[in-house]
Formats: sequence, C-alpha cells, structure tokens
Amino acid sequence: MQQVTVYRQPGRFAGWPANYGMWAWGDELVLCFVAGYHDSQGRFHARDVSRPFETLQARSLDGGETWRVEPFAGRTPRGRALSADEHMLPELGVAAAIAAGDAPLPSPRCWDLQHPDLAVLCARTGLAAGVQSFFYVSIDRCHCWQGPYALPMFGQTGIAARTDVLALNESEALVLLTANKTDGHEGRVLCAYSADGLRTFTLRAFIGPEPPTGAFAIMPASVRLPSGAILTAIRCRGADNTAWIDLWRSDDVAHTWRHIGRPVAFGQPGHAGNPPTLTLLADGRLALTYGNRDAPYTIAARLSTDEGATWSGERTLRAGGGSRDLGYPRTVCRADGSLVTAYYFNDRPDGDGERFIGATIWRP
Repeated sequence: MQQVTVYRQPGRFAGWPANYGMWAWGDELVLCFVAGYHDSQGRFHARDVSRPFETLQARSLDGGETWRVEPFAGRTPRGRALSADEHMLPELGVAAAIAAGDAPLPSPRCWDLQHPDLAVLCARTGLAAGVQSFFYVSIDRCHCWQGPYALPMFGQTGIAARTDVLALNESEALVLLTANKTDGHEGRVLCAYSADGLRTFTLRAFIGPEPPTGAFAIMPASVRLPSGAILTAIRCRGADNTAWIDLWRSDDVAHTWRHIGRPVAFGQPGHAGNPPTLTLLADGRLALTYGNRDAPYTIAARLSTDEGATWSGERTLRAGGGSRDLGYPRTVCRADGSLVTAYYFNDRPDGDGERFIGATIWRP
C-alpha cells in the first residue's frame, strides 16, 4: 500500500473529490477537486467562506504515483468554483453567476458515449431548495471540457448532481442524481435516462422511498455488472442522526430497484456519514471505499465476491485522520489491477490545519 500526496498547500483547504470525478485511461489518471482557504473558525469544515474556492484538476501519467495540478480545463459560470456554493458567501457562488445571466443551456449535440477518451463531469450550485445542476463532456482525456450543459429539474425542488454516469452504449446512458425532497431539503436518489448521447433526459425511476424529515439518501455511486444488472451505493442519514451506506440493485436497466443490503453502518452518530465509491474489478469482485468519520478517522474499503450480497470486514487504506473532516473518495483501477483511491484528508492531531488531497494505491 502506497500513500501519495496529490495536492497540499499551507493555508489552503482542498476538498471533496466525490463531488467531481476521477477517470482512468490505463495509467493516465485525472482527478477533479476544489481548493479554498483554511480558517480555524470554520469548525467542522475549517474553510474561509469569505474567500472563493477554485476548481482544479490533477493529472498523473504513472498510475497515480506522481501528479501535476492544473486549472480546470473548462468554462464555469463567471469563473466560479463548481459544486461549492455551500462553502462560500452567496455572492461568490455559481448560483449568483447563473442568476446574473450566465446560465448553462442544454447540450446542442449527441455525444459518443463509447469514445475512448470520454469523460463526463456533473456539477451543481448548492444544496438547498432550487439547486441547479449541469454537466461537462471531454473527449480528449480532460484536456478540454465542453459545457456547461444544463440538466433538467425533473419536476423536483432541486437537483444536486455529482458525477455518476453509466454509458449503456454509444448513445444511451443512465445518470444517477440526488434530488431535493418535497420539503426542499436533501435528498433522495433518482435515475435519469438519455437516449441521444446526453442531449435530452427523462426521469426513469426513484431509488427507494423519500426519506422522512431530517433524513436523507444522497450521492449515489453506481456500477454496471457484466450481466447488465446495476448496483448503486447510497450515502444515508437517519432522522436520529445515525449514518450508513445502502446498496440497491436493478435488473431491468434501472426501471425498478430493490434494496439488497447495508455494507456499512457507522457507529458514532452526528457526522452524517460519507459518500461511497463502487468499483468493478477485472475478476468480478466489487470494491467499496469511503471515508470513515467514526473515530479514529480513516479512509476505508470493503470487498465483495458475490455482486454485493455480502461484504468483507473493513480494511483501512489510510489511518491518522485528525478529525471527521475527511473522505469523499473516488476510486479507479489502473493498468496493473491496483486501485487508486483519492480523497481529502487532514492529519494534524488537533484536527486543524490545511485539508489536502491524498491518494492510496492498493491491491484489492
């Protein structure tokens, strides 16, 4: 197991890869994240809300062992950071730019979803009622992003997208999204369908019932199995402030879903859990990775040999977290079969200090 630093700067707060995406072409990897500024008064998320975040991407050409950080290679509304409005004053966010007239439009073309150098990135404004979402497409391994292109609201009180796109063939795709509940709060998961290369979308199905007041089911992470079945891992919080990860399965291309298990149940209430990643390995096993905000604060993984019906015990990928402010991973498989799991982390014993982007290279 190898620990790598992707981005770490004194005085900065880098975070939340799960909100963006990570892509692999053999040993060429690209990871998106945001960076703002550290502020000890930020408490749990120790960031300075009075200063803007910026969207960055990091590229590795050697399977994640070394990284070069570069600006996000696309246009954002008025240059604002993507998917970070809740971490800044309102006037600094994407929602303000959109309200001022710089709004994404639907994609004017049908994209080839089996292009060998394709990447799709989903983004959003904030989290509250009225949140809007959009996406970008790259066909040159993230050297240039086309977009932003609007995602519909699907009749919901808000759509808070993070990247979870399953290409079915060159023109059809499923896009799994977090919708705000009828009361405007986070959230429940829905599956949208595109038949024309992400040009238009329809609502296919919700995954599970709407959670009750104070609870949520958000941030899906999905894989398509060789059989065609789809598995989706979902970050959940109960009305009693407990947190867990649920697993759902569809055998009819996302028209209907059934709950098949709870791979992770966090033991300490009050931290709202952490989003999962779900990765299909070459030998058919599944890897589930997540930040464990229970003390002692780790990045963790579990493996399944039976399509998610049962899971191994927890494996620690990185120990030494300084507080619950960590996780939000993304995981990809590199050319030699090793996995690269990227996340944000803090390692000061008092839980203060900069938040940085780290990665663990590991054999499942």
